[in-house]
Amino acid sequence: MRTRLLCLALLLLLAGCSSGGGGRDDAPVTLRFQSLAWQEESVEANKELVKEWNATHTDVKVEYVQGSWDSVHDQLLTSFEGGEAPDVIHDASDDLADFAYGGYLAELTGLLPARLKSDIPQRSWETTTFGGGVYGVPFLQEPRVLVANATWLKRSGVRIPTPEHPWTWAEFRTITEQLSGDGRYGVAWPLKDPVSATLNLSLSAGGRLFHRDADGRVTVRFEAGDEVVPRTVHDQVGTDRSASPTTLGSGGSDTLPGFFGGRYAMVPLGFSYRQQIAQQAPKGFDWQVLPAPAGVDGLAQGVSPQTLSVAEDSPHKKEAVAFIDFLLRPKNMVRLALGDWMLPTGTEALKDPALHTTENDWATGTALAGRLRPAPAQSVRGYPEWKDKVATPAFQEYYSGAIDLDELRTRLERDGNLVLARYQR
Repeated sequence: MRTRLLCLALLLLLAGCSSGGGGRDDAPVTLRFQSLAWQEESVEANKELVKEWNATHTDVKVEYVQGSWDSVHDQLLTSFEGGEAPDVIHDASDDLADFAYGGYLAELTGLLPARLKSDIPQRSWETTTFGGGVYGVPFLQEPRVLVANATWLKRSGVRIPTPEHPWTWAEFRTITEQLSGDGRYGVAWPLKDPVSATLNLSLSAGGRLFHRDADGRVTVRFEAGDEVVPRTVHDQVGTDRSASPTTLGSGGSDTLPGFFGGRYAMVPLGFSYRQQIAQQAPKGFDWQVLPAPAGVDGLAQGVSPQTLSVAEDSPHKKEAVAFIDFLLRPKNMVRLALGDWMLPTGTEALKDPALHTTENDWATGTALAGRLRPAPAQSVRGYPEWKDKVATPAFQEYYSGAIDLDELRTRLERDGNLVLARYQR
Protein backbone atom coordinates (compact mmCIF):
# COMPACT_ATOMS: atom_id res chain seq x y z
CA MET A 1 0.00 0.00 0.00
CA ARG A 2 2.74 2.39 0.94
CA THR A 3 4.57 1.62 -2.28
CA ARG A 4 1.41 2.29 -4.30
CA LEU A 5 0.91 5.65 -2.59
CA LEU A 6 4.50 6.65 -3.29
CA CYS A 7 4.12 5.70 -6.97
CA LEU A 8 0.86 7.65 -7.20
CA ALA A 9 2.46 10.71 -5.64
CA LEU A 10 5.38 10.48 -8.04
CA LEU A 11 3.04 10.20 -11.04
CA LEU A 12 1.07 13.22 -9.89
CA LEU A 13 4.29 15.18 -9.43
CA LEU A 14 5.48 14.29 -12.92
CA ALA A 15 2.10 15.14 -14.38
CA GLY A 16 2.20 18.50 -12.67
CA CYS A 17 5.68 19.20 -14.02
CA SER A 18 4.61 18.14 -17.49
CA SER A 19 1.53 20.34 -17.39
CA GLY A 20 3.51 23.36 -16.25
CA GLY A 21 6.20 22.86 -18.91
CA GLY A 22 3.54 22.40 -21.58
CA GLY A 23 2.01 25.72 -20.65
CA ARG A 24 5.33 27.45 -21.07
CA ASP A 25 6.02 25.71 -24.39
CA ASP A 26 2.62 26.79 -25.71
CA ALA A 27 3.26 30.44 -24.85
CA PRO A 28 3.85 32.56 -27.97
CA VAL A 29 7.40 33.52 -28.91
CA THR A 30 8.02 37.26 -28.54
CA LEU A 31 10.42 38.98 -30.93
CA ARG A 32 11.74 42.47 -30.25
CA PHE A 33 12.00 44.50 -33.48
CA GLN A 34 14.03 47.68 -33.17
CA SER A 35 13.11 50.09 -35.94
CA LEU A 36 14.94 53.30 -36.82
CA ALA A 37 12.03 54.73 -38.79
CA TRP A 38 11.61 58.38 -37.87
CA GLN A 39 9.47 60.10 -40.50
CA GLU A 40 5.79 59.99 -39.58
CA GLU A 41 4.79 58.04 -42.68
CA SER A 42 7.60 55.54 -42.16
CA VAL A 43 6.84 54.95 -38.48
CA GLU A 44 3.19 54.43 -39.34
CA ALA A 45 4.03 51.92 -42.11
CA ASN A 46 6.30 49.92 -39.80
CA LYS A 47 3.81 49.85 -36.95
CA GLU A 48 0.98 48.84 -39.27
CA LEU A 49 3.01 45.92 -40.61
CA VAL A 50 3.85 44.77 -37.08
CA LYS A 51 0.15 44.95 -36.23
CA GLU A 52 -0.75 42.91 -39.33
CA TRP A 53 1.82 40.26 -38.45
CA ASN A 54 0.58 39.98 -34.89
CA ALA A 55 -3.02 39.65 -36.09
CA THR A 56 -2.15 36.64 -38.26
CA HIS A 57 0.51 34.90 -36.13
CA THR A 58 -0.70 33.68 -32.78
CA ASP A 59 2.49 31.74 -32.04
CA VAL A 60 5.02 34.51 -32.74
CA LYS A 61 4.37 38.02 -31.52
CA VAL A 62 6.47 41.06 -32.42
CA GLU A 63 7.13 43.94 -30.05
CA TYR A 64 7.96 47.24 -31.80
CA VAL A 65 10.92 49.09 -30.26
CA GLN A 66 11.79 52.62 -31.39
CA GLY A 67 15.48 53.31 -32.01
CA SER A 68 17.36 56.34 -33.32
CA TRP A 69 19.82 56.78 -36.18
CA ASP A 70 21.76 59.29 -34.10
CA SER A 71 22.86 56.75 -31.49
CA VAL A 72 22.28 53.34 -33.04
CA HIS A 73 25.91 52.15 -33.27
CA ASP A 74 26.79 52.78 -29.63
CA GLN A 75 23.36 51.64 -28.44
CA LEU A 76 23.65 48.35 -30.31
CA LEU A 77 27.19 47.75 -29.10
CA THR A 78 26.05 48.24 -25.51
CA SER A 79 23.05 45.95 -25.96
CA PHE A 80 25.16 43.24 -27.64
CA GLU A 81 27.73 43.24 -24.87
CA GLY A 82 25.00 43.30 -22.22
CA GLY A 83 23.09 40.40 -23.79
CA GLU A 84 20.02 42.56 -24.35
CA ALA A 85 20.06 43.06 -28.12
CA PRO A 86 16.73 43.11 -30.00
CA ASP A 87 15.99 40.02 -32.08
CA VAL A 88 15.43 41.94 -35.33
CA ILE A 89 17.75 44.89 -35.90
CA HIS A 90 17.20 47.80 -38.28
CA ASP A 91 20.46 49.50 -39.30
CA ALA A 92 22.48 50.55 -42.35
CA SER A 93 24.87 48.28 -44.21
CA ASP A 94 27.92 50.48 -43.62
CA ASP A 95 27.43 50.01 -39.86
CA LEU A 96 27.42 46.20 -39.95
CA ALA A 97 31.03 45.20 -40.63
CA ASP A 98 32.36 45.41 -37.08
CA PHE A 99 29.21 43.78 -35.67
CA ALA A 100 29.41 40.96 -38.23
CA TYR A 101 33.11 40.28 -37.71
CA GLY A 102 32.63 40.64 -33.96
CA GLY A 103 30.15 37.76 -33.86
CA TYR A 104 27.18 39.86 -32.77
CA LEU A 105 25.00 39.21 -35.83
CA ALA A 106 23.58 35.90 -37.05
CA GLU A 107 24.82 34.54 -40.37
CA LEU A 108 21.67 34.32 -42.47
CA THR A 109 22.62 32.35 -45.59
CA GLY A 110 20.93 29.11 -44.52
CA LEU A 111 17.91 30.85 -43.04
CA LEU A 112 16.80 33.09 -45.90
CA PRO A 113 13.88 31.89 -48.04
CA ALA A 114 14.56 31.41 -51.76
CA ARG A 115 12.02 34.08 -52.71
CA LEU A 116 13.82 36.77 -50.77
CA LYS A 117 17.26 35.69 -52.00
CA SER A 118 16.25 35.86 -55.65
CA ASP A 119 14.19 39.06 -55.41
CA ILE A 120 17.06 41.23 -54.17
CA PRO A 121 19.93 41.67 -56.70
CA GLN A 122 23.36 40.31 -55.95
CA ARG A 123 24.88 43.81 -55.95
CA SER A 124 22.62 44.64 -52.99
CA TRP A 125 23.48 41.42 -51.14
CA GLU A 126 27.15 42.39 -51.47
CA THR A 127 26.50 45.31 -49.12
CA THR A 128 25.72 42.91 -46.27
CA THR A 129 28.22 40.16 -47.06
CA PHE A 130 31.27 39.96 -44.82
CA GLY A 131 33.85 37.19 -44.95
CA GLY A 132 31.59 35.15 -47.20
CA GLY A 133 28.58 35.29 -44.86
CA VAL A 134 25.38 37.34 -45.11
CA TYR A 135 24.61 39.35 -41.99
CA GLY A 136 21.69 41.51 -43.03
CA VAL A 137 18.92 41.91 -45.59
CA PRO A 138 19.25 45.15 -47.60
CA PHE A 139 15.79 46.56 -48.26
CA LEU A 140 15.77 50.35 -48.76
CA GLN A 141 18.25 52.51 -50.64
CA GLU A 142 18.51 56.03 -52.00
CA PRO A 143 20.65 57.65 -54.67
CA ARG A 144 22.08 61.10 -54.20
CA VAL A 145 20.41 63.49 -56.60
CA LEU A 146 20.40 67.17 -57.46
CA VAL A 147 17.30 68.97 -56.24
CA ALA A 148 16.94 72.04 -58.42
CA ASN A 149 14.96 75.28 -58.59
CA ALA A 150 13.12 74.43 -61.80
CA THR A 151 12.15 78.02 -62.56
CA TRP A 152 15.73 79.24 -62.18
CA LEU A 153 17.11 76.55 -64.47
CA LYS A 154 14.47 77.13 -67.16
CA ARG A 155 15.12 80.88 -67.22
CA SER A 156 18.87 80.33 -67.49
CA GLY A 157 18.54 78.24 -70.63
CA VAL A 158 20.99 75.55 -69.47
CA ARG A 159 20.55 72.00 -70.68
CA ILE A 160 18.41 70.02 -68.25
CA PRO A 161 19.98 66.61 -67.58
CA THR A 162 18.09 63.32 -67.55
CA PRO A 163 19.13 59.81 -66.46
CA GLU A 164 19.63 59.04 -70.15
CA HIS A 165 21.68 62.19 -70.79
CA PRO A 166 23.20 63.41 -67.48
CA TRP A 167 25.68 66.19 -67.02
CA THR A 168 29.35 65.29 -66.81
CA TRP A 169 31.25 66.53 -63.78
CA ALA A 170 33.00 69.12 -65.96
CA GLU A 171 29.65 70.27 -67.39
CA PHE A 172 28.17 70.47 -63.93
CA ARG A 173 30.98 72.76 -62.81
CA THR A 174 30.52 74.99 -65.86
CA ILE A 175 26.75 75.23 -65.38
CA THR A 176 26.96 76.08 -61.68
CA GLU A 177 29.31 78.92 -62.60
CA GLN A 178 26.84 80.17 -65.22
CA LEU A 179 24.05 80.14 -62.65
CA SER A 180 26.01 82.14 -60.06
CA GLY A 181 26.34 85.84 -59.39
CA ASP A 182 24.81 88.74 -57.45
CA GLY A 183 25.09 86.88 -54.15
CA ARG A 184 23.48 83.73 -55.51
CA TYR A 185 25.14 80.37 -56.07
CA GLY A 186 24.68 77.61 -58.59
CA VAL A 187 24.99 74.95 -55.90
CA ALA A 188 25.07 74.52 -52.13
CA TRP A 189 26.99 71.48 -50.91
CA PRO A 190 25.76 70.37 -47.45
CA LEU A 191 28.87 68.50 -46.33
CA LYS A 192 28.55 68.17 -42.59
CA ASP A 193 29.27 64.49 -43.31
CA PRO A 194 31.63 64.87 -46.28
CA VAL A 195 32.98 61.32 -46.41
CA SER A 196 30.04 59.20 -47.54
CA ALA A 197 28.87 61.83 -50.04
CA THR A 198 32.32 62.15 -51.57
CA LEU A 199 33.12 58.44 -51.72
CA ASN A 200 29.73 57.38 -53.04
CA LEU A 201 29.60 60.01 -55.78
CA SER A 202 33.22 59.23 -56.72
CA LEU A 203 32.21 55.80 -58.04
CA SER A 204 30.87 57.57 -61.13
CA ALA A 205 34.35 58.90 -61.86
CA GLY A 206 36.06 55.55 -61.30
CA GLY A 207 37.06 56.29 -57.71
CA ARG A 208 37.43 53.35 -55.32
CA LEU A 209 39.79 54.58 -52.56
CA PHE A 210 39.75 51.24 -50.71
CA HIS A 211 41.66 48.44 -52.43
CA ARG A 212 41.61 44.83 -51.25
CA ASP A 213 44.67 42.65 -51.93
CA ALA A 214 44.55 38.95 -52.77
CA ASP A 215 45.03 38.13 -49.08
CA GLY A 216 42.03 40.28 -48.17
CA ARG A 217 44.05 43.17 -46.72
CA VAL A 218 42.59 46.62 -47.41
CA THR A 219 44.67 49.71 -48.11
CA VAL A 220 43.73 53.30 -49.00
CA ARG A 221 44.97 54.66 -52.33
CA PHE A 222 43.76 58.10 -53.45
CA GLU A 223 44.02 57.83 -57.24
CA ALA A 224 42.92 59.85 -60.27
CA GLY A 225 39.29 58.73 -60.12
CA ASP A 226 39.10 59.63 -56.44
CA GLU A 227 40.17 63.22 -57.18
CA VAL A 228 37.34 64.21 -59.54
CA VAL A 229 34.52 64.88 -57.06
CA PRO A 230 36.63 66.47 -54.29
CA ARG A 231 38.38 68.71 -56.82
CA THR A 232 35.04 69.74 -58.34
CA VAL A 233 33.61 70.77 -54.97
CA HIS A 234 36.85 72.48 -53.92
CA ASP A 235 37.04 74.52 -57.13
CA GLN A 236 33.36 75.45 -57.07
CA VAL A 237 33.85 76.88 -53.58
CA GLY A 238 37.32 78.42 -53.82
CA THR A 239 37.91 79.21 -57.50
CA ASP A 240 34.59 79.66 -59.31
CA ARG A 241 32.66 81.00 -56.32
CA SER A 242 29.73 78.98 -57.67
CA ALA A 243 29.18 77.01 -54.44
CA SER A 244 28.30 78.59 -51.13
CA PRO A 245 31.18 78.29 -48.62
CA THR A 246 28.81 78.66 -45.66
CA THR A 247 26.95 75.40 -46.25
CA LEU A 248 30.00 73.12 -46.16
CA GLY A 249 29.43 72.39 -42.48
CA SER A 250 25.66 72.10 -42.81
CA GLY A 251 23.32 69.16 -42.97
CA GLY A 252 20.91 68.76 -45.84
CA SER A 253 17.93 70.22 -44.01
CA ASP A 254 19.94 73.33 -43.12
CA THR A 255 20.20 74.30 -46.81
CA LEU A 256 16.48 74.22 -47.53
CA PRO A 257 15.58 77.75 -46.31
CA GLY A 258 18.25 79.22 -48.60
CA PHE A 259 17.13 76.96 -51.44
CA PHE A 260 13.51 78.06 -51.06
CA GLY A 261 14.66 81.67 -50.75
CA GLY A 262 16.40 81.65 -54.12
CA ARG A 263 19.96 81.70 -52.81
CA TYR A 264 21.01 78.37 -54.37
CA ALA A 265 19.93 76.93 -57.72
CA MET A 266 20.68 73.33 -56.73
CA VAL A 267 21.41 71.22 -53.66
CA PRO A 268 22.85 67.66 -53.81
CA LEU A 269 20.74 65.59 -51.43
CA GLY A 270 19.60 62.08 -50.72
CA PHE A 271 16.47 61.10 -52.64
CA SER A 272 14.39 60.93 -49.44
CA TYR A 273 14.78 64.68 -48.83
CA ARG A 274 11.94 65.15 -51.32
CA GLN A 275 9.53 64.59 -48.47
CA GLN A 276 10.80 67.60 -46.53
CA ILE A 277 10.86 69.68 -49.70
CA ALA A 278 7.31 68.72 -50.65
CA GLN A 279 6.11 69.58 -47.15
CA GLN A 280 8.10 72.77 -46.61
CA ALA A 281 8.38 74.44 -50.03
CA PRO A 282 6.55 77.77 -50.29
CA LYS A 283 3.39 77.79 -52.35
CA GLY A 284 4.26 78.11 -56.03
CA PHE A 285 7.89 77.04 -55.60
CA ASP A 286 8.74 74.80 -58.57
CA TRP A 287 11.39 72.18 -57.88
CA GLN A 288 12.63 69.11 -59.69
CA VAL A 289 14.97 66.15 -59.22
CA LEU A 290 17.97 65.76 -61.52
CA PRO A 291 20.47 62.89 -61.64
CA ALA A 292 23.88 63.48 -60.09
CA PRO A 293 26.65 64.12 -62.65
CA ALA A 294 28.22 61.20 -64.49
CA GLY A 295 31.88 60.26 -65.00
CA VAL A 296 33.82 57.55 -66.78
CA ASP A 297 31.63 54.95 -65.08
CA GLY A 298 28.41 56.74 -65.99
CA LEU A 299 25.87 57.22 -63.21
CA ALA A 300 27.38 54.56 -60.95
CA GLN A 301 26.94 55.57 -57.34
CA GLY A 302 27.67 54.00 -53.99
CA VAL A 303 24.90 53.31 -51.51
CA SER A 304 24.63 51.86 -48.04
CA PRO A 305 21.13 50.37 -47.92
CA GLN A 306 19.03 50.16 -44.82
CA THR A 307 19.14 46.61 -43.47
CA LEU A 308 17.39 44.11 -41.25
CA SER A 309 19.61 41.74 -39.25
CA VAL A 310 19.15 39.13 -36.55
CA ALA A 311 21.12 39.11 -33.29
CA GLU A 312 23.40 36.11 -32.88
CA ASP A 313 22.15 35.72 -29.30
CA SER A 314 18.51 35.57 -30.36
CA PRO A 315 17.01 32.16 -29.45
CA HIS A 316 14.42 32.60 -32.20
CA LYS A 317 16.41 33.12 -35.39
CA LYS A 318 14.04 31.21 -37.69
CA GLU A 319 11.06 33.16 -36.42
CA ALA A 320 12.97 36.44 -36.79
CA VAL A 321 13.82 35.65 -40.41
CA ALA A 322 10.19 34.70 -41.08
CA PHE A 323 9.14 38.14 -39.78
CA ILE A 324 11.75 39.83 -41.99
CA ASP A 325 10.46 37.88 -44.97
CA PHE A 326 6.94 39.11 -44.17
CA LEU A 327 8.10 42.74 -43.90
CA LEU A 328 9.85 42.48 -47.25
CA ARG A 329 7.15 40.91 -49.36
CA PRO A 330 6.98 43.06 -52.51
CA LYS A 331 3.82 44.98 -51.56
CA ASN A 332 5.09 45.51 -48.02
CA MET A 333 8.49 46.64 -49.28
CA VAL A 334 6.72 49.22 -51.45
CA ARG A 335 4.85 50.48 -48.38
CA LEU A 336 8.11 50.86 -46.48
CA ALA A 337 9.75 52.61 -49.46
CA LEU A 338 6.88 55.06 -49.88
CA GLY A 339 6.87 55.75 -46.15
CA ASP A 340 10.58 56.64 -46.23
CA TRP A 341 10.50 58.24 -49.71
CA MET A 342 13.28 55.84 -50.72
CA LEU A 343 13.71 53.03 -53.25
CA PRO A 344 13.21 49.34 -52.45
CA THR A 345 15.99 46.92 -53.32
CA GLY A 346 13.57 44.18 -54.44
CA THR A 347 13.10 43.84 -58.19
CA GLU A 348 9.38 43.09 -57.88
CA ALA A 349 8.78 46.07 -55.60
CA LEU A 350 10.65 48.37 -58.00
CA LYS A 351 8.09 47.55 -60.70
CA ASP A 352 5.23 49.01 -58.67
CA PRO A 353 3.52 51.88 -60.57
CA ALA A 354 3.59 54.06 -57.45
CA LEU A 355 7.39 54.30 -57.83
CA HIS A 356 7.23 55.39 -61.48
CA THR A 357 5.08 58.49 -61.25
CA THR A 358 6.17 61.98 -62.26
CA GLU A 359 4.67 63.35 -59.05
CA ASN A 360 7.54 64.31 -56.74
CA ASP A 361 9.86 62.87 -59.41
CA TRP A 362 9.64 59.27 -58.22
CA ALA A 363 10.40 58.12 -61.78
CA THR A 364 13.74 59.96 -61.88
CA GLY A 365 14.99 58.18 -58.79
CA THR A 366 13.69 54.78 -59.85
CA ALA A 367 15.55 55.17 -63.16
CA LEU A 368 18.79 55.35 -61.16
CA ALA A 369 18.21 52.15 -59.17
CA GLY A 370 20.13 49.94 -61.57
CA ARG A 371 23.23 52.14 -61.26
CA LEU A 372 23.53 51.84 -57.49
CA ARG A 373 26.51 49.88 -56.16
CA PRO A 374 27.88 48.95 -52.73
CA ALA A 375 29.52 51.93 -51.07
CA PRO A 376 33.33 51.75 -51.30
CA ALA A 377 33.79 51.37 -47.53
CA GLN A 378 31.10 48.74 -47.20
CA SER A 379 33.15 45.82 -45.88
CA VAL A 380 36.16 47.69 -44.48
CA ARG A 381 36.88 46.94 -40.83
CA GLY A 382 37.77 50.07 -38.93
CA TYR A 383 35.90 52.32 -41.35
CA PRO A 384 33.98 54.22 -38.60
CA GLU A 385 37.24 55.18 -36.87
CA TRP A 386 38.94 56.02 -40.18
CA LYS A 387 35.97 58.17 -41.14
CA ASP A 388 35.75 60.04 -37.82
CA LYS A 389 39.45 60.51 -37.03
CA VAL A 390 41.04 60.83 -40.46
CA ALA A 391 38.74 61.35 -43.42
CA THR A 392 36.16 63.77 -42.04
CA PRO A 393 38.63 66.41 -40.82
CA ALA A 394 40.81 65.96 -43.92
CA PHE A 395 37.94 66.51 -46.37
CA GLN A 396 36.55 69.39 -44.33
CA GLU A 397 39.90 71.16 -44.38
CA TYR A 398 40.37 70.51 -48.09
CA TYR A 399 36.93 71.81 -49.03
CA SER A 400 37.44 74.95 -46.96
CA GLY A 401 40.81 75.61 -48.61
CA ALA A 402 42.93 74.97 -45.50
CA ILE A 403 44.94 72.18 -47.18
CA ASP A 404 45.67 71.30 -50.81
CA LEU A 405 45.01 68.11 -52.75
CA ASP A 406 48.43 66.62 -52.04
CA GLU A 407 47.97 67.04 -48.30
CA LEU A 408 44.50 65.51 -48.55
CA ARG A 409 45.99 62.49 -50.31
CA THR A 410 48.77 62.15 -47.74
CA ARG A 411 46.41 62.22 -44.80
CA LEU A 412 43.88 59.82 -46.30
CA GLU A 413 46.58 57.33 -47.26
CA ARG A 414 49.24 57.63 -44.54
CA ASP A 415 47.05 58.29 -41.52
CA GLY A 416 44.19 56.20 -42.88
CA ASN A 417 46.29 53.09 -43.46
CA LEU A 418 47.67 53.32 -39.92
CA VAL A 419 44.12 53.15 -38.58
CA LEU A 420 43.05 50.28 -40.85
CA ALA A 421 46.20 48.29 -40.08
CA ARG A 422 45.14 47.94 -36.44
CA TYR A 423 41.96 46.15 -37.53
CA GLN A 424 43.77 43.75 -39.85
CA ARG A 425 46.45 42.27 -37.62
